[in-house]
Amino acid sequence: MLEILEAGLAPDYVPYLDGWALQRRIHADVVAGTRPDTMIVLEHEPVYTAGKRTEPQERPQDGTPVVDVDRGGKITWHGPGQLVGYPIVRLGDPVDVVAHVRRIERLLIAALRVHGVDGYQVEGRSGVWVRRPLSEDKVAAIGVRVEKGVTMHGFAVNCDNTLAGFRGIIPCGITDAGVTTVSEIVGADIAPRDILDTVTAVFQEEYAGAVA
Repeated sequence: MLEILEAGLAPDYVPYLDGWALQRRIHADVVAGTRPDTMIVLEHEPVYTAGKRTEPQERPQDGTPVVDVDRGGKITWHGPGQLVGYPIVRLGDPVDVVAHVRRIERLLIAALRVHGVDGYQVEGRSGVWVRRPLSEDKVAAIGVRVEKGVTMHGFAVNCDNTLAGFRGIIPCGITDAGVTTVSEIVGADIAPRDILDTVTAVFQEEYAGAVA
């Protein structure tokens, strides 16, 4: 079973620190066994977050605030127009973090295909990728943490968000690829709420009665 908690979509954007605090509360409940596996879905207010592997030169150089977080990966941007999902799920034993990331990628690829996006996985790089005329671009980013066998953090799908926030950083530390949105790929305005039901349905079907 996977419970879906809609914590705030446009115009009710969630400040990053509020969303992080909510994650920690739900994580504690899942660890304690008082709550089922839960996926939080939301849109954040604009923010940069830096994972543990972020190098000093990869941070914005204009004084823009950055929230240092306890997930893997490097620096990225979140903001309105991006569907963010935090699957807080208990993993099987032995814990396999890479398998968890790859599972999220496969589920997002399946969900986005319904909306006309032909995404794929790239060996050695997390996220969902698409082939563009002049580049290979990321349409969904993934960064996770596992504590006491239960996951935190998750994915961000670029729907109709601005890409300006990515220009002042090296997104996820990758210099030889770009970033795109679902709207840009399909040539129509696709907001987070437009893909929400598809994404949550795919995740709930995957986790129905299953151990991650």
